[in-house]
Amino acid sequence: MTEGGSVIDPTVIEGLVAADRAKSSELDSLTPREVEVLGEMAQGKSNTSIAAALVLSERAIEKHTNSIFSKLGLSEERDLNRRVSAVLVYLQNR
Repeated sequence: MTEGGSVIDPTVIEGLVAADRAKSSELDSLTPREVEVLGEMAQGKSNTSIAAALVLSERAIEKHTNSIFSKLGLSEERDLNRRVSAVLVYLQNR
């Protein structure tokens, strides 16, 4: 060890790397465009606003949104707002 250096247990490093991989895995199944749509959703934009910002049709945004919900395992439950849940996953993994 050099003067002023530090030693970190390799087990700690492995744990940190594994935790980082696990954290990002929820968004890994999304396409880059879906992540982009989800990022726009996280800004509180409506489908119409997202479509305008990304120069896509509203129908395309609806398809991307439904794909995001499906890939993140967000089912249509009465008391669950899938849009809010998807944004929370996005924010927790950024």
